[in-house]
Amino acid sequence: MFLSLPDVFMLYVFVKIVFLLFSCNFKPQLQTLGNMWSNFHTHGNYCDGKSEMSRYVEIARALKMKALGFSSHAPLPFPCAWCMKEENLSRYLDEITALQESNPNLEIYKGLEIDFVPGLSSPTQYNSVLDYTIGSIHFVDSFPDGRYWEIDGRHSLFLEGLQSIFAGDVRAAITRYYQLTREMITTACPTIVGHLDKIKIQNIDNKLFSEQDSWYQDEVIKTIDTIAKTQAIIEVNTRGIYQKKSTTPYPSPWILKIIKEKNIPITLNSDAHHQDDLTNQFPEMAQLIAEIGFNSITILNGGKWKPFTINTHGITY
Repeated sequence: MFLSLPDVFMLYVFVKIVFLLFSCNFKPQLQTLGNMWSNFHTHGNYCDGKSEMSRYVEIARALKMKALGFSSHAPLPFPCAWCMKEENLSRYLDEITALQESNPNLEIYKGLEIDFVPGLSSPTQYNSVLDYTIGSIHFVDSFPDGRYWEIDGRHSLFLEGLQSIFAGDVRAAITRYYQLTREMITTACPTIVGHLDKIKIQNIDNKLFSEQDSWYQDEVIKTIDTIAKTQAIIEVNTRGIYQKKSTTPYPSPWILKIIKEKNIPITLNSDAHHQDDLTNQFPEMAQLIAEIGFNSITILNGGKWKPFTINTHGITY
């Protein structure tokens, strides 16, 4: 039985429509099968994280992430409510080892976020048992009574330290923050420099200073120049945005432009303290860094830091 010409034409139209629908529905998915995220700034319940490490792994596998690094806040030799206890460090490392062995299809790495406190804490002190370190400045000098001044905690505590330690001179306080960052880089350089300009979260409504102030930009640029002399990676950290403590990432876009000019490698991290934040703001941040001129981020792959192309769907490999 032969089809008439109108029937043939209608069959052709039907097949063409099905083909177009198939292409529209499935082509984008096929294009992104090789795309996925990584995150190396992850806090589990060994410190102030709210989720168990095994739960992060479940989420990472569901998201088909390329790599996941744990970076609990390292122990400190003075009271710290959000740090890991020294006696739990071995158990922390053992649990990561167990997760590595039971999840061979996900690259899982051992890290710590380690505070630099001169003479007391150094990002290099645990190098022998870690795959990488994040070096951060959370404390700037100390109160007359010996308490260390936490610069990213409560705003009232920040103002107390600003007045007590620096006589209210915000320029002196922030200059000291960046001096400590440079000292960390030159004396105990971490793998990753954590949330480079996090102190800006205390600058509510720009009441304390402006990021356009020449003295502030000078401190930032000197710090970037110091990092450029090393092999350190700078993280683009999204936590301030999704916590609504900042409208920009750490570091700010204008700083990222300088980092790009200096050819310093970057990585994208969420500083997750909860499983739901493992890739929070990543598509938006991938778009931002692309607009600045970055076409890749550096991640651990096969135990080595390598650049990978990134787009709003994730890492392409």
